[in-house]
Amino acid sequence: MNRFGIQRPLSKKKCFLILSLLPLYFIVAGLFMQPVDEILQGIVQIIREPDFLITDYFVIGGVGAAFVNAGVLTLICIGIMYALDMNFDGHTVTSTCLMFGFSLFGKNLLNIWMILVGVFLYAKYHKTTVKRYLYVGFYGTSLSPIVSQVMHIVDLPLPLRLLLCAATGIIIGFVLPPLSTHVHYSHKGYSLYNVGFAGGIIATVIVSILKSFGVTIESRLIWFTGQNQTFIILLSILFGVMILYGIITDPMALEDYRSILRSYGLGGTDYYKSEGGAAVMINMGVNGLVTMLFVVMVGGDLNGPTIGGIFTVVGFSATGKHLRNILPVMAGVLIASEAKSWNITDPSAILALLLSTTLAPIAGEFGIIAGVIAGFLHSSVALNVGIVYGGMNLYNNGFAGGLVAMFLVPVIQSIRDRRARARGGLSL
Repeated sequence: MNRFGIQRPLSKKKCFLILSLLPLYFIVAGLFMQPVDEILQGIVQIIREPDFLITDYFVIGGVGAAFVNAGVLTLICIGIMYALDMNFDGHTVTSTCLMFGFSLFGKNLLNIWMILVGVFLYAKYHKTTVKRYLYVGFYGTSLSPIVSQVMHIVDLPLPLRLLLCAATGIIIGFVLPPLSTHVHYSHKGYSLYNVGFAGGIIATVIVSILKSFGVTIESRLIWFTGQNQTFIILLSILFGVMILYGIITDPMALEDYRSILRSYGLGGTDYYKSEGGAAVMINMGVNGLVTMLFVVMVGGDLNGPTIGGIFTVVGFSATGKHLRNILPVMAGVLIASEAKSWNITDPSAILALLLSTTLAPIAGEFGIIAGVIAGFLHSSVALNVGIVYGGMNLYNNGFAGGLVAMFLVPVIQSIRDRRARARGGLSL
């Protein structure tokens, strides 16, 4: 781990231990916020409920149960990475934060495992190590609501439902690695949620098959409100400690952070490798504080989904996002809310505000105006595209972001190329 400490780099074991403090922090918080017996009952309820968008586990099982579900699941995934001797890099941080964030409103202790089994079988089929595809598998658990939904097909006997759940999850995991590799070429890294784009395609196919057999996919909105002050304190402490830790442990961290701010943030970027862990910690803390305050200042609710969205930004602060490339995109969504027929505090809109930052590389490379346009377009696509798969892809904004990047980037590049040719006096 480059320059994480002043005297010598931290060992891989210590890096994973530090990362484990994040879920542990919320497990402890959850134990203080809800009695233990209610937490256990809440986790059971979380597992039993359908999980498609938008299902806030703060309502389903209680705040404490949601935090414990997310924390324990994240710790298990960190343990898997450590047991497999994975290299510690920016994607380790990103996948951990996404697993935690989306385990507040869609992923639970039961519904992710068959997808990971499918990824494991894919690696075995191609006679390669599962470490090569593990992060894709973790991201791909965005489709876990499909696994839960199959279990709720009440017209089928229980053994058949269990078999279909397992088969569906395994198929999803098996097709994810090749599809996520393929779709990356369509947006060329300008949308950071690449597996979310692939997940949207898979969800569209599977949900279409289910509907053709008469399975009804109902819309859902379960949304927690009323405890913003509690969550502001909880998150501010965490993000403040991140910033202080980064500054204290490396005297060059602020200079490295400035290097992060100068980068484009294209997909494949790894700030952990290029700038070191201390600068990444500062970037994560700053982005977390700013996005949390953004939500509060526009009048939004802090709850399972929005905290999950904040942690998505925090996670990708290790692999592409920083203030200079996320704020223009978020501003575009905010401007759109003033011009369109929805309010920025609507549940889907506030999630689009946070998760539109998948398009941060567009603002990073092409500038503020391009970023604002990207956010403006993204808000419309994200609020409408989910209808094709009924909320079964938790990374709905990843699918929408991929579409926007495919549409917008070639147009921007063609305009830029034309201007470059004109400046050179070449024939157009």
